[in-house]
Amino acid sequence: MKRSRSSVISDGAFLLLILACFVSIVFTAGNPNLYIQNIIFLNLAFLIAVVTYFTSVTTGLILNILFIFGYGTFTLYQTVVVGGLIGTQNYFWLIMTPLFTLATWLLTLGNRQLQQENEQLVKVNESLATVDARTSLKNTLSFQSDASVFMALSARYNIPLTLLVISVKYWDEIRRMIGEEQLLEAVHDLSKMSQISIRTNDSLYLLNKENPMWGMILFTDLPGAMIVIDRLRSRVDERNRDEFAQKYRVELILKMGAVAYDAEQISNPLEFIAQAKKQVEYDV
Repeated sequence: MKRSRSSVISDGAFLLLILACFVSIVFTAGNPNLYIQNIIFLNLAFLIAVVTYFTSVTTGLILNILFIFGYGTFTLYQTVVVGGLIGTQNYFWLIMTPLFTLATWLLTLGNRQLQQENEQLVKVNESLATVDARTSLKNTLSFQSDASVFMALSARYNIPLTLLVISVKYWDEIRRMIGEEQLLEAVHDLSKMSQISIRTNDSLYLLNKENPMWGMILFTDLPGAMIVIDRLRSRVDERNRDEFAQKYRVELILKMGAVAYDAEQISNPLEFIAQAKKQVEYDV
């Protein structure tokens, strides 16, 4: 499997950070006379790396410049005032501290790119998915594909075809009264109830999940669709008096509208939905 560029950056930065930690620890332990001083510089290097991780590379660069300036001043003091010699000790932390920052920034960059790629893949997957994961109902994408076939069959063989659209009355108010988990449960329960109210050769779709709207493609005329509407209203009324009243503490009322397919007036599946939604608005 081909590895992505962001994955390579993330893995390389992680190895670089581990290597920098190993070298710094060996260097610190190798000189007992300057142990406390090296521990302080090592902690400063880690601190700058942590700040870089949670902020940005610009902040890390500024902190490194301040560290180099402060460390240069400290080295000058040690050389001029104390009379010390400039050796490996003086150059080591000038190299390792920016190296820690670089490794941390690359690790952050790689991780963020991986997160962005993951978000893009999730969005693409959602846009291409034809079935809702929670309710197992087909969505709008699947509806457009199926409706095109059914509309063509209806026009060719003169088969009656009706689209029934269902929504929940006062859904915005209900959303503010019950929690998100109960909202999803309500969508699932209504979907399940609607599914058992139609024949096996009819199709049910979840057209909108955020503001729930279902679509039923019924191989019947408008009088037949009205029978389904009456059946759904009856079942919702029964559950409102028992199950829904106890479970959600609110009354779920359906708004329904149906439109029969007419090849001269409806040219595509989206127009089919639009015509049916107009009928829902009349159901007050």
